[in-house]
Amino acid sequence: MLVKRLHQSLTDPIAKPSKNKIIFWLTLSLIFAAIYAFQGLQKGFASEYVVQDDARQYVFFLQRFTDPELLPNDLIADYYQSVTPTGYLALFWLMVHLGMPALLLSKLLPMVLGLITTAYLFGVCMQILPLPVAGFLSTLLMNQSLWMKDDLVSATPRAFLYPLFTAFLYYLLRRSQLACLVTIALQGLFYPLVVLVSLLVLFLRLLDWEKGLPRLSGNRKDYVFFTLALGVAFLSILPSVLTSAKYGPTVTGSVARTLPEFLPKGRSKFFHSNFFLFWLNGKDSGLLPWLKPQAILVGFAFPILLRYRFPLISHLKNNLKVLPQVILASLVMFFAAHLLLFKLYCPSRYSEHTLRIVLAIAGGLALTLMLDAVLNSFITDKQNRKEKPWQLWITGAIAAALILHPHFLKNFPITAYKTGNSQAIYEFFKAQPKDITIATLEGEANFIPTFSKRSILVGSEYSLPYHTKYYAQMRQRSIDLINAQYTLNPEEVKSFIQKYGIDFWLIADLAFTPEHITKNPWLMQYQPVAKEAIQRLEQGIYPAVAEVAQQCSVLQTNYLFVMPAECIVKALSRY
Repeated sequence: MLVKRLHQSLTDPIAKPSKNKIIFWLTLSLIFAAIYAFQGLQKGFASEYVVQDDARQYVFFLQRFTDPELLPNDLIADYYQSVTPTGYLALFWLMVHLGMPALLLSKLLPMVLGLITTAYLFGVCMQILPLPVAGFLSTLLMNQSLWMKDDLVSATPRAFLYPLFTAFLYYLLRRSQLACLVTIALQGLFYPLVVLVSLLVLFLRLLDWEKGLPRLSGNRKDYVFFTLALGVAFLSILPSVLTSAKYGPTVTGSVARTLPEFLPKGRSKFFHSNFFLFWLNGKDSGLLPWLKPQAILVGFAFPILLRYRFPLISHLKNNLKVLPQVILASLVMFFAAHLLLFKLYCPSRYSEHTLRIVLAIAGGLALTLMLDAVLNSFITDKQNRKEKPWQLWITGAIAAALILHPHFLKNFPITAYKTGNSQAIYEFFKAQPKDITIATLEGEANFIPTFSKRSILVGSEYSLPYHTKYYAQMRQRSIDLINAQYTLNPEEVKSFIQKYGIDFWLIADLAFTPEHITKNPWLMQYQPVAKEAIQRLEQGIYPAVAEVAQQCSVLQTNYLFVMPAECIVKALSRY
């Protein structure tokens, strides 16, 4: 009987899965992970001047490992290097010295991290329900979710959370204490925020719940292990904390509420008047800001399914309790981060990643329970012992829809790769001395450090307002640059150039129109200088820089032109 053979092959808990069967389903899981990653790679190598959106904050200064003379005395590079976890820096340092450029490594890493995540998540599922098909379904949901958001593909420190946290869960369930401590150390070295969730999971496992009340475990070995984990976590996090301290303290929640940078139109929008958006769906403030693919939502049904008599429920191992432990630990850290805003950085960082992993596991388990129930209903149907091919076809169609769904989406996989459109500009600056500084308010500023390897004064991508000592300088630079670009006074322009040691000025051809400012939310953060500049332009008064732009231009593209600061000073001196 076809259905019976299918049941034995997929979900029969009595037929212990053979090694070959486990290898088959694990390999299939890795194949899907590789396919999604390869599709992402195709976008990453579509052009020479392609870089992932968030990777721009990291790749540019990592190029110092190739040439230490790059970006000298660069505030932006120094800041991002100081807040980057130690392990992440060490990995790139090693690979760069082995001959792999930082930008290339950032594009290849997501595939490696995705495969590692897949292998460990498969292992976690096998520790909860020893059916390879459950591991496959969970990893499939996980990989689809990972490639519908740009966390993994960014190859930034948060991309390492997925392999390191799933590895932590795997070794924890297998009671491999040494390996578990190693994963905690790596978490601290690559993405310190997740260490706090892992430690809380370990603490919760010290509690025995009897009669609904938590009691501390009497096992001395558990306390020793937890103490060791605390020590390992502290030592692994310490280097990152010390290096970033020079740009602190972090902005407080009360101050952030008064800053336009944190409001809905700001660079780091956080506060929203909409309750749902703020607490559930906010990018940095919400509990689960991203829930895709829709199939992963079946994970929410898993606790409900446990209330019914599905045949496989009795075969779930006691390891299942790790899922509510992760959920509780994530929630505690989420609300703690809200309470201590922004001392623990953004609250969503403690919930969205770990809960996505839990949902993928729960979703795979839920689908396996339902699949087994359907197959069992075919086998035990006493009223009609004939097979029902149409029901098998429906089951197959649902499975096919789950697997193929992402491929019908317009932009799958979502990579957030950005393409620089000013090759001539990048090559021009790249040919200039390594110690130049470029002043510009244009969006192209965000590509110059990566593709030209030269310093910029400010850039929207690099203007994160969390560390007060850093952002105070960036904000002042931005205000000074806006004022200098739109002032009528030549002396103010010359003073600005001298103050910041500007070598080149990059301006768009529409820079001296009011709309160019009003349509740029980043510029509109800086008041009142932005409004004052708009008022001058609306009155038809051309700023001093505009008067000398054409005569000082040494390179012009379709919409950008480059002016040497030396020429600007000389030209303004004649006015």
